[in-house]
Amino acid sequence: MGARRPELTEPVVVDQWWANRRHDAIVFTLQSYLGHNLIDLRKHAMGRDGVLKPTSKGITIKVTRLRDLRQAIEKAIKKAEELGLVDAEGAE
Repeated sequence: MGARRPELTEPVVVDQWWANRRHDAIVFTLQSYLGHNLIDLRKHAMGRDGVLKPTSKGITIKVTRLRDLRQAIEKAIKKAEELGLVDAEGAE
């Protein structure tokens, strides 16, 4: 059994980008919950107070599954390129 991993006291925002013109955002965070280290990819909506608030639309998985997620994203990119949905990387 491996060494116990550290827990995060606060969520760490890894990346975020605007989802639409209503100023909703996609926020990618690392966080800990009940002793589990997690990765959260979630839509946040702009509140009336001008602060982004998390919605129920998103996924949360154990951080140990990040490599599986990376492989799935790489497969999705390859398939999207094959189908002409996105340009191949480096194509202009």
